[in-house]
Amino acid sequence: MLRPAYPITTPRLVLRPFEPTDLDALHKIQSRQDVMTYLYDEPRTLAESRETLARYMATTTLEQEGDALRLAVTVDGTAIGHVMLMWISAAHRGGEVGFVLHPDHHGRGYATEAAREMLRLGFEGLGLHRIIGRLDDANLASGRVLAKLGMRKEAHFRKNEFVKGRWADEAVYAMLADEWRARSA
Repeated sequence: MLRPAYPITTPRLVLRPFEPTDLDALHKIQSRQDVMTYLYDEPRTLAESRETLARYMATTTLEQEGDALRLAVTVDGTAIGHVMLMWISAAHRGGEVGFVLHPDHHGRGYATEAAREMLRLGFEGLGLHRIIGRLDDANLASGRVLAKLGMRKEAHFRKNEFVKGRWADEAVYAMLADEWRARSA
């Protein structure tokens, strides 16, 4: 079980559970076609963003396999995106990390800084052995973030998923707990 102490602070960011007041910021992200291009969903309506926000607010701990913790990434009190840590296997001590930021905040290292904290929570807080990052292989920017984190590209699955009317290649990056410890030392 993982029950983080909130807020989680980094040199430039605050990661915290989502709040009802984050609806506008979340919708500004999820309603954009450029943000949703490499994700499974189409741009969301305000009602869909409200439902998504309710799901995000419902999980602030990781209690069992299958739980996903999504935290707001904030700068100066404003939510600019979110990071995710999913507990994908208790038996194999596996997890998955993900991130989505508003494009106005791309290129500043925020995704790397926030995702690094999720790796820390997974390895040091939950005791995971392996954490992966899965993405559409065409999403080069997110691939660069995972590489900056020290995750290695382990797989490229050709035409692995049918998403939004097309076959998409999937890339899988991964890091092991001993690699995390070596990088953190």
